[in-house]
Amino acid sequence: MKSKIKNLILAVLVLTGLNIYAQNNRRNLDNFRQPDQRGINTFEAPKDTETTFDGVKVRVGGASTLQFQDLRHENSGAVPLGKIGSNFNLATANLDLDVALADGVRMHLRTYLSSRHHPEPYVKGGYFQIDKLDFISEGLLSDLMQYTTIKIGHMENNYGDAHFRRSDNAQTIYNPFIGNLIMDSFTTEVGAEVYYRREGFLGMVGFSNGKLNQSVVAGSNGKTGGAAFLAKLGYDKQLNDDLRVRLTGSLYNTGYASRLYLYSADRAGSRYYHVMEEEGSKSDNFRSGRFSPSFQNSITSVMINPFVRYKGFELFGTVERASGATHVDSADDIEGVTNQYAGELLYRFGKTENFYVGGRYNIVDSEYDDKAQDVTINRAQIGAGWFMTKNILMKAEYVNQNYKGFAGALEDGKFNGFMLEAAISF
Repeated sequence: MKSKIKNLILAVLVLTGLNIYAQNNRRNLDNFRQPDQRGINTFEAPKDTETTFDGVKVRVGGASTLQFQDLRHENSGAVPLGKIGSNFNLATANLDLDVALADGVRMHLRTYLSSRHHPEPYVKGGYFQIDKLDFISEGLLSDLMQYTTIKIGHMENNYGDAHFRRSDNAQTIYNPFIGNLIMDSFTTEVGAEVYYRREGFLGMVGFSNGKLNQSVVAGSNGKTGGAAFLAKLGYDKQLNDDLRVRLTGSLYNTGYASRLYLYSADRAGSRYYHVMEEEGSKSDNFRSGRFSPSFQNSITSVMINPFVRYKGFELFGTVERASGATHVDSADDIEGVTNQYAGELLYRFGKTENFYVGGRYNIVDSEYDDKAQDVTINRAQIGAGWFMTKNILMKAEYVNQNYKGFAGALEDGKFNGFMLEAAISF
């Protein structure tokens, strides 16, 4: 017990000491989501026809995050679990380059400098965002473009609203908790998205090639891949000084795809390190604590997200249904369905709303394997946060997750305990 208290004290001192690395970056760009506290509860990047462009401008930003983990796990005992204790996880880091290239044209590029899955740097993805066509001809389609945004790149798909509140490797300041959802929808694919926003209404259609790792090599069927269709429809309005409401529905659908990545493309990894891993396992399951349904070749996913903010209170919800064919060792595939439900309730307070407390409950119910077995995972999280400055966030969380219907290492499995996290973003 004394050792655990010493470790917790050390964690608080080290995490608090990270504030010496925070930087104040005053380079603001047009139609840009701020990477610090100002970007919280921003979903799609804002659309504003006003311009400050006076030449090419490069904004260098980044993020750094470090956690202290004190979790315990157990199962039925049929398959022993590896021993875990309390200590620091690998510090993660991002590097962001955002460039104003022309009036109404911006580029974004994110590189993971360090992540759980890759200690070496690698590019997450990037895109061009076009809000004006003046670079082609001044005033071209200006009546249309005042409501329209075009994004093109190898980029994070805009499926659902939950990905705007998730931790993206070291960029964790938007997430009021430490873990992402159990079924974490996130993928980066080559594609394009077109947005139309007017008087609170939002519409988006997009297409991608449905591939995380790009290649022209054809598979056994002679195809190099398939395509994915994305769509979003919603309403987002600040009704008065105290009340904002947002409701969106999103669709992600593939035709044939050699491999599906919607729930398994996060190469940064889970925040709950080594939980529910078998004893003696030589592989590091960097997505530990998450669940990815085993759909093959095609998938249809629908997500509905309500968001309500009244004064300091926030309610954010996720209702998701994913369906597709599951791969089996037979001539026929079996259709599988996975449902996810999540609700978050937060209260932000303080002079600049620099404190918050809240909770999240998340449940996944899936019928996914060749025996049509029903499995359930539920997770409860209770968290609190303190913005020491708009660039520095300290978080604390208690998490409890349970598995039902699984065999092997997850049979009657559960993990629980405390996490601390320090996040810097600028």
